Amino acid sequence: MSKNIQIATIGGGCFWCTEAVFEEVKGVEKVVSGYSGGTVPGRPTYREICSGLTGHAEVVQVTFDADVISYQDILIIFMTTHNPTTLNQQGADRGTQYRSVIFYQNEEQKKTAKL
Repeated sequence: MSKNIQIATIGGGCFWCTEAVFEEVKGVEKVVSGYSGGTVPGRPTYREICSGLTGHAEVVQVTFDADVISYQDILIIFMTTHNPTTLNQQGADRGTQYRSVIFYQNEEQKKTAKL
């Protein structure tokens, strides 16, 4: 039986906290933490990212089976498990890398994210 595998890239504070949430979700195949959205070429160090000068955000890349869970449901979980109204922070984590962000993979995801 083939799977309808898709990817969601989202950030809502500490990536380990977000990763832990999605590792428990039915239909999620894999969750990988990392950084995205920066303007600095190459692979900046953690220290450089924490300086706020690279433009990167802490994110997770969620690989999921869209026949089991929809992209919209992924976003609902995301938006209800962090506070998107706090600028550049989640709880005690502060800095631009902790901002709330959605990186869409295609036009359909963009449309869904804007709902």
